[in-house]
Amino acid sequence: MATPVQMPNVGISVESCILTKWHKKKGDQVKAGDVLFTYETDKTTTDEVAEVDGTLIDVFFDEDSDIPVMTNIAVIGTPGESTAEFAPTSAKTDTVVPAPVEKEKPQSQEAAQTAAPVVSHPQEGFIRISPRARALAKKLGADYRFAVPTGAEGRICEEDIRTLVKNGPMSTKAAAGEFDGRPGTGIGGKFSVSDIGSVPSETANISAVAYVDEKLSGVRKAIAKSMSTSLFTIPQLTHNISFDATEILSFRTNLKKNAETLGLANITLNDIIVYAVSRILAKEEHKALNANLIDSETIRYFNGVHLGVAMDTPRGLLVPTLFNADKKSLNQISVELKALAVEAKDGSIAPDKLKGASFTISNLGSFGIESFTPVINPPQTGILGVDTVMTRVKDVDGVAVPYSAMGLSLTYDHRAVDGTPASKFLVDLKTALENFSLLLCK
Repeated sequence: MATPVQMPNVGISVESCILTKWHKKKGDQVKAGDVLFTYETDKTTTDEVAEVDGTLIDVFFDEDSDIPVMTNIAVIGTPGESTAEFAPTSAKTDTVVPAPVEKEKPQSQEAAQTAAPVVSHPQEGFIRISPRARALAKKLGADYRFAVPTGAEGRICEEDIRTLVKNGPMSTKAAAGEFDGRPGTGIGGKFSVSDIGSVPSETANISAVAYVDEKLSGVRKAIAKSMSTSLFTIPQLTHNISFDATEILSFRTNLKKNAETLGLANITLNDIIVYAVSRILAKEEHKALNANLIDSETIRYFNGVHLGVAMDTPRGLLVPTLFNADKKSLNQISVELKALAVEAKDGSIAPDKLKGASFTISNLGSFGIESFTPVINPPQTGILGVDTVMTRVKDVDGVAVPYSAMGLSLTYDHRAVDGTPASKFLVDLKTALENFSLLLCK
């Protein structure tokens, strides 16, 4: 019995997914559990597996198609079965939506791309060239003797001249009479007067650079769009402060020694900072930082603190949300952050866990970063950057005493938050971290 394969519904906020790769092709035998295809949302990349045994008897979409969730994209069944009833249709016209296909290129262009872009030696004798191609070559200063003809009966056409100009070889007009097809030292690798009489060398073509073009992943495109929107539309300022990290370093050392006995998670410095931020943001005087600026006239204040925690993954930067962090214990925060990190890195995290944050924390301290300017994730009004531990010196009764310091960098939306409230938030957070044991007692 034929069974349709649908684009999964991966969250209430996801309307469509991009089918990035087929692992099976039409006519292949599949078993339940076999990977059929890979798809991307704006945050994650996931493999979809077959739910039944059979043959992949029809495929409705090609790779790179953007497909609405719950749309039939293929059919598994027995060869010869009809699949018409499963074909995706338009609600208005009730006609089958064709799978995107690559547009066919004209034969002359296809030949031009598959043939060598240039010839190494000029053509001699009578050369077939159209009048328009000859005029274009003269206008662009191209020696049409080096063009690869792709027109009818071996004729050089305008497209061949453009290919020659794009890929070379070319010469300056002053050196045209001595041009022998070699790349030169002129602008863009053109053969110039200074190259006349020079000895050809393997390094002459200084303009030849090897490169590979790749499409941006869905995650990368989402990051690019969000960061561009942030920097182009939000007036952002960053304040920096440092605090004495002696207490939290000592606190964590004691935790590591006694974690197993007390049944605690492996609590990290980042967990400690997340805990402190959740408590400070929950204060009424800092509600403008625990908010989303919806538009130029509306700001949304949150009753709970929902912290986005930036994480580096094989697919790029992801920011899972720790909901109601201000209601959770330090141990709960540590456990939940580790679970979110696993899901984010293996690509299994639900899209709804990557949204809804009221504030974001980005910790680059483990990379030794001493200070940076984090970029706000709109529509949030603030983001905290956490820096590395450094040894500094402070004056204690006239004596220079070294201590361990950590830096904090707060970027805020100046439309929603002024400089003084932003500074007060940093001062309160500094005090809380320097007296972390007391913060835990509250």
